Amino acid sequence: MSELDLRTAQKVLDSQPFSVLVGARITAFGDGGATLGIDARPELRQQNGFLHGGVLAYAADNAITFAAGTTLGPAVLTGGFSIQYVRPATGHTLTARATVVHSGRRQAVVRCDLFTVGDDGEQNLCAVAQGTVLSAKQP
Repeated sequence: MSELDLRTAQKVLDSQPFSVLVGARITAFGDGGATLGIDARPELRQQNGFLHGGVLAYAADNAITFAAGTTLGPAVLTGGFSIQYVRPATGHTLTARATVVHSGRRQAVVRCDLFTVGDDGEQNLCAVAQGTVLSAKQP
């Protein structure tokens, strides 16, 4: 992958079988940021009807990694991340919006806010995540 753009990023996402399974799509990519969207289908919900926390964690992980890829290049791996759930994820769409907070030559620190969008179009913050992404490129 020589050029990093939205279309190329979506191709990379589409090459991940789990991303295809949950129906993830990249809606923004570049300049230190990435946004991932997932429709809140019934099979992605837990027993109380909320989006499963694992779906939110997946979205945060991938959005964080894609955002870091805009500064570190395409060969990146998640070094670790944490997520805090602030309210149940209800609504019809999940949006994970990640922004690089700091980037060096070999790693980046990225913050991700996760929102659900309801029928009224209002975004509700449901989780906040932060992660470290490492360049997998050999020196």
